[in-house]
Formats: sequence, C-alpha cells, structure tokens
Amino acid sequence: MPTLYNQQSTNTYKTWGLVGGFLVFIILLGWGASWYFQSRAILYGAVIFSLVMNVGAFWFSHKVALKSAGANPAPEEQFSELHNIVENLSITAGIDKPDVYVIEDQSPNAFATGRNEETAAVAVTTGLLDMLERSELEGVIAHEIAHITNNDILLSSMVVVLVGFVTLLSDFFLRWSLFGGGNRDGRVGLIMTIVGIALAILSPIAATAIQMTISRKREFLADASGALLTRYPEGLANALKKIDKAASQQPLKRANHATSHMYIENPFGGEDSEPSFFDKLFMTHPPTSERVEALMDQR
Repeated sequence: MPTLYNQQSTNTYKTWGLVGGFLVFIILLGWGASWYFQSRAILYGAVIFSLVMNVGAFWFSHKVALKSAGANPAPEEQFSELHNIVENLSITAGIDKPDVYVIEDQSPNAFATGRNEETAAVAVTTGLLDMLERSELEGVIAHEIAHITNNDILLSSMVVVLVGFVTLLSDFFLRWSLFGGGNRDGRVGLIMTIVGIALAILSPIAATAIQMTISRKREFLADASGALLTRYPEGLANALKKIDKAASQQPLKRANHATSHMYIENPFGGEDSEPSFFDKLFMTHPPTSERVEALMDQR
C-alpha cells in the first residue's frame, strides 16, 4: 500500500496532469476550428477560455460541488454531535476543522471537497446521520478527513467542473450541428456533426476513465487512513455495509455522473451481487466487500 506522503505527491501530479490535459484538449479543438474557418481568433479564444476554465475550476470547484449536491451549512446547535466528531477527528489528524455541510436526503452518503485544508468542507446526508451509530459515523468522517490530508479533495473537485464541462461541450456540438450548424454550409454542418457525435461518445468514456484513475486507490487509502485515525476499523466497515445496502434501495436524489466519484459510496446504488471483472473496469468505487475485507485486515 502506498505511503501517505507518496500519495499526496501523486495526487499533486495528477492535479497538474488534469489541468494540462484539459488545456491541450481545448486548445486542440480551437486549433481545428481555427484551421477550418481560417481564423486565428478562434485559437486565441480557445487558449484564453481553457485558462479561464482551469483557474475557475481551481478556485471555485469545491463551491460548485457543494451546490450541485444541494449541501447547506450545518448549524452547530442543531448538529452538535456531528460538529463534535468532525472537530475531534480534525485535531487527531492535525488539521483545522473543515466546514460542515448537510444534504437533505434519506440516502446515506458523504463526501469531502475543497481547494486545500484551509477551504475544506465535509458534507453528509441526513440519511447518514439517522442510520449510523456514533462509531460508524466517526469512521465515515475519518475517511473524509483522510481525503483532505491526502490531498485528494482538489483533484476530485476539479474533475467535477472539467468533466461536467466536457459533457456540456459535447452536447453543444451535437445540438448545434443537428439544429443549426448545417443551415448555412453543408460541410460545416457535417464536420460539427462528426465532432459532436465523437464527443458525445467519447466524453462519458473519458469522464469514467478519469474518475476511475483518481477514485479506486484513493478510496482504499482513505479507508486505511481513516481507520488509523479512529483506531476502530470495524466502525467504518459496518458503515460501508449499511450505506451500500441502503443505496441499493434508495439512490441519492441529486447524484450525477460528474460528482459520483466524490462520495464515499456509489450514490446511484450498491452492489446486488459480486461484480464481474468487466464490471470492475467501469466502477468509480471499489467493491464494498473488498473495502470491508481490507479494513478487517487492519485489526
């Protein structure tokens, strides 16, 4: 298993790799459009736009993630136990207490987001608070705080914005080509249709691939790091089993594919049976059974 410091360094490199890859992707699109339309302004616009998107994703992605999840600040007087758990585990981890948010949803789940430790936030659903015992809730919060200390949160938050934008871009190209692009120039319409179809096919595949590369190993490491914080791996293991079972019956209402990798468990539903090797290739979360087994080995 990778060490904490190796993983922090790896996540930093992955963040810059994601930023660089997005820059190249948008600039290539701009170059292709500028070549066809014989206009350098399109290429310059693509460069400026990609820079603005990356800067925006860096500074505001955590706010976008919280907003898209329907998370609201948790009043301390109403959620005193939750705040107490977050504060105690933050002290144990040696970080400042992150902001605490609550999502009004009966499906149990949680995630952490933020640009860094100073802007970090932990969000949990009301269903999670209602379902879990204190030791189990501590395990979940420790897992999310581990994401903060492992430098996972910026990477996963930026993916929300950039993957979401690529999806919107593919939809724009496809709709523009089908309903407006071909009216003036048949060749332009054909090219835009091809680009739109290609993006529509490739963007969800690319989104899943990006999410998988940042999700599986970091979930195992956050499980292990969280268990070290609480010194009670059974708490998180029991929580994961409860969350997985409940999610199968009641998926998260405001879940979407751009944010699914952020949650502690798949927000679209748990596993009805042991996933096949092919299924695992397209999963953003490791199978719950494997995570529980790994936690039990830490006892």
